[in-house]
Amino acid sequence: MDEAVVARRLESLRRTVDVGATRGTVTVCAVTKGFPADAIRVAQRLGCDAIGENYAQEAVTKLGEVGDEHPPLHFIGRLQTNKIKSLAAIVAVWQSVDRPAIVEELAKRASGARIYVQVNATAESDKGGASLDDTPRLVAAARGAGLHVVGLMTVGPTDADPQRTRTAFRAVRRMADDLGLEGCSMGMSGDLDIALAEGTTMVRIGTALFGKRP
Repeated sequence: MDEAVVARRLESLRRTVDVGATRGTVTVCAVTKGFPADAIRVAQRLGCDAIGENYAQEAVTKLGEVGDEHPPLHFIGRLQTNKIKSLAAIVAVWQSVDRPAIVEELAKRASGARIYVQVNATAESDKGGASLDDTPRLVAAARGAGLHVVGLMTVGPTDADPQRTRTAFRAVRRMADDLGLEGCSMGMSGDLDIALAEGTTMVRIGTALFGKRP
């Protein structure tokens, strides 16, 4: 991995974020899933705010390779209850809490964990996330279980339609505000500008930093 190239891409990304942000400081989560452990080392050296991983075994293996020196790990993939125990010691923030069973397991295995509740704002059956209607109840359940709800997280529509993306992001931002949550994790390489305009506080960027996945 060419660190100089990643550094230039990160600098460009930060300029875009600085210009487009509408909610103050926006955190950059460098999505290292699918890349070798060296991507985590590069993210650490370049001062990335966080790293994102989707798969439990991949995350455990790669952090075992890099040791303790790495940005905070955000787990952004679909969570399975039986994987939480293996991840509890390494995950700083859980970004894909989408159902009561996950809340219960996190309360058991990672008391006081920092979480984002994932919202399926596009109502796509193949996506994880609570519906907009169910989100307030899930946030209340997580708070009641002693978890620290940082905010809401969502993924744009599969077809990447700009208007559908904007509508979904706007609905999630409004829901976060209604629930008294500052955090809103939305926006990836393909829909960054829309997310910034609609009030994201965290963007999850992989290929725009590290290039095409192997």
